[in-house]
Amino acid sequence: MELQLYFRMNSHLYLHDPQETATGKKILKESILLIHKIGLEEFTFLKLAKKAGITEATVYRYFENKHRLLSYLVAWYWTWLHWRIARDTGMLAEPEEKLRRIIRMLASPVRDDLSISFVNERILHEIVAEQGAKAYLTKHVGKDNRMNFFKPYKELCHFIGNIILECRPGYAYPHSLSSTLIEAAYMQKFYHNHLPSLTDFSEGSGTKERILFLENLVFGVLAANQK
Repeated sequence: MELQLYFRMNSHLYLHDPQETATGKKILKESILLIHKIGLEEFTFLKLAKKAGITEATVYRYFENKHRLLSYLVAWYWTWLHWRIARDTGMLAEPEEKLRRIIRMLASPVRDDLSISFVNERILHEIVAEQGAKAYLTKHVGKDNRMNFFKPYKELCHFIGNIILECRPGYAYPHSLSSTLIEAAYMQKFYHNHLPSLTDFSEGSGTKERILFLENLVFGVLAANQK
């Protein structure tokens, strides 16, 4: 029997839990592939239904609209990444070693997790980097926040912030530095791929250069604020 990871998601993000049925999992799998291919602006439930071999009405039984679907996918990704980071740092004793491991994980390419067949994490990572901000850059961000749509991202930032405090007890801005680290890891890669004049990475630069930049950013800030 094949075991599948299951992450409990905010029930306000969906009408019917897509992880509970084969059709729901197919909607998640195909929506990731289609959003990655054509972008959220061109993405519609009708196009998704045709790609998945189901009716448009079936998609609407799971998600109210495409923004809720995107918000679900982004929240799922942060939940999965938090799980991976907690797992991979849990056995490390030194806080600085934990923080360096987190930086490497944030800056490195994502591999598809074979234990979850209905999500291609590598492609979802690219969606989060390129289009994830669309989940909260809206006029109704306050309402969505009150409904805890962004809780997985906040919990990841809080987790990393606590490790920053382990490295530098008393540091005044752990959550600000944590969210800045995550955003920098994703946006610098996006800039490198699409807006290279906004980075100092050359065309041949890769993961090692991004890791070095992020380490300089985080540990430089912590060293400058050392009491």
